[in-house]
Amino acid sequence: MITVLAGGVGAARFLRGLVLAVDPAEVTAVVNTGDDTVLHGLSISPDIDTVTYTVAGAIDPERGWGLADETWTAMANLTRYVGVRPAGSTAAPEWFNLGDRDLATHFYRTARLSEGATLSEVTEEIARAWGLAIRIVPMTDDRVRTMVDILEDDHVTTVGFQEYFVKRRHSVPVTAIRFDGADHARSTFIDAIGAAEAVIIAPSNPLVSIGPIRALHGVDATLAAHRDRVVAISPIVAGSALKGPADRMLTELGFEASVLGVARLYAPICGTLVIDEQDAEHRDAIEAIGVRCVVADTIMRTPEIAASLATTTLTAAREGARHDR
Repeated sequence: MITVLAGGVGAARFLRGLVLAVDPAEVTAVVNTGDDTVLHGLSISPDIDTVTYTVAGAIDPERGWGLADETWTAMANLTRYVGVRPAGSTAAPEWFNLGDRDLATHFYRTARLSEGATLSEVTEEIARAWGLAIRIVPMTDDRVRTMVDILEDDHVTTVGFQEYFVKRRHSVPVTAIRFDGADHARSTFIDAIGAAEAVIIAPSNPLVSIGPIRALHGVDATLAAHRDRVVAISPIVAGSALKGPADRMLTELGFEASVLGVARLYAPICGTLVIDEQDAEHRDAIEAIGVRCVVADTIMRTPEIAASLATTTLTAAREGARHDR
């Protein structure tokens, strides 16, 4: 079994390649839910949906989220109600777009949760509806919310992650991050770490995609106990994030926005780091802090490149597992 700790777009593209390289039924994707939110009364799980749609081959390839060939009629019609919305009301928010086809997923999830189903149960049902053999698991069935302190107009304001990422287009400085509810939330996947021949940390933002997963009780300790078979793929290439604000967030919060900075963050729980060919010069520095380093093409321009990266990563994990015996 292969267990992958995953965020959104980068992780989804890696998983799309992984299921080309191995039997999808052997893969468990543990997905961040700290980004989950409720809008229009609907329960929305952005990272879970991005993974589901991408592995199913239904994602919009340009945006990297939402469905291909989407229409936006419902969102366009929200503008009718903006003028009558009372002051202070959160009704009809226009800053978070939901496509007409995508709405069906949120309708289903919300209805099933209201019937008492767990998020794990609903996620499994949605994956089956999309014909997926891969096991997609939310990191917890409990509520965990990623909260971001941002510096705005010379004042620090605390907002939910989607308000920072989407509403403010991650254009404001971050001064702190916390994961509300993580102290008491129960993870869904500890056994999947111990039983896995390889544990892969996907190329996701280490602070707000992998960070919420690591914040759950017992996760870091379990990863550390199996450190040699844990392999991470750096989301930072040549000092920059390929998508999203990971590089700026690392710098703003006092970390180094480089593959070496990623290695330092993951060193306690990860035996091997896969870095891009553009960063090969940092290999010795990474290995000097006790993390094995593998150099590969990590920019997943096509599913075939993602599959090659998956094969390289699995080979590194199996080599590391020999030290874990």
